[in-house]
Amino acid sequence: MKDTGPEVMTCGVCFEPGTFVLEQRDKPQEAPEGYRLVDIAAIGICGTDYHIFEGKHPFLNYPRVIGHELSGHLADGPDAGELVVVNPYISCGTCRACLRGKPNCCSNIAVLGVHTDGGMCARIAVPEGNLYPATGLTAQQAAMVEFLAIGAHAVARSGCGAGDRVMVTGAGPIGLGTALFARIAGAEVHLMDLSTQRLEAAGYIVDLAAIHRPGDDILQGELADGFDLAFDATGNAKAIEAGFPLVAHGGSTVLVSVVKESITFADSEFHKRESRIIGSRNALKSDFDKVMEAIRAGQVPTDAIASEVLPLADLPDRFAALVEDRAHLIKVLVTP
Repeated sequence: MKDTGPEVMTCGVCFEPGTFVLEQRDKPQEAPEGYRLVDIAAIGICGTDYHIFEGKHPFLNYPRVIGHELSGHLADGPDAGELVVVNPYISCGTCRACLRGKPNCCSNIAVLGVHTDGGMCARIAVPEGNLYPATGLTAQQAAMVEFLAIGAHAVARSGCGAGDRVMVTGAGPIGLGTALFARIAGAEVHLMDLSTQRLEAAGYIVDLAAIHRPGDDILQGELADGFDLAFDATGNAKAIEAGFPLVAHGGSTVLVSVVKESITFADSEFHKRESRIIGSRNALKSDFDKVMEAIRAGQVPTDAIASEVLPLADLPDRFAALVEDRAHLIKVLVTP
């Protein structure tokens, strides 16, 4: 009988900045020890993927199979076919952060689609501990869990609760997720962004106290004392620095986004207000669980969040336009 060779699959590869191609690679047939095979069902495109396409990601080597917002069906084992959410943060398990229960900031972390090839393909091998049952969710909902978990983690890190006054700057997917889970925590949530369209879309996703534009005279009237928590999800150094004066005495700035530049602030104001600056990176299993619980409870309007669903075959011709139009998009999902 003729040997037809290994089974192949189509992968979405960012070959170099500005070049996204479809490439044929061998389809995994066996998983390494401790790993499971997952047949990918849906992939979310996020700001990280746009930055990779633009050549702006600081931790990436090309070429790279992108994709880290993933859902799929287990392809092996007695529970084959079960829908799962993929936690794309592959931690070492032995560094100090991991040993203290903080694998999201593992000192040797490898993120799928960034440090190692991701899931924009038909099948991927993932550590079994990074796969969470997505009972009650659709494949597209499950692919949204990861980015929403980043916002849920930031809210958990902040200690946000009922009665807090919150400002979220940046109405992209991460900012909206942050605003949504701050609202679920009982906070009064305000949102700021340059894009009028994003601010209008946000009103369909989260119950907001108010929307603001940069340059607005915000600190007046009942807001004169500022905000207990100011979350930045812009990825813009100037926006981060502009947010410090909005923090009330005793309040905190939470950096959900990351920038290459140095951030400066007035030390006298920082101490006078006894402020805190909190970094928030990735998410923990508890954050993934919280997001899935909220989706099942109907607290997350996933239909409104999904801007478009397109097949992987269309992505090479669409990627550049999506990058240009991302200010008008919330979440684009890809099916392999």
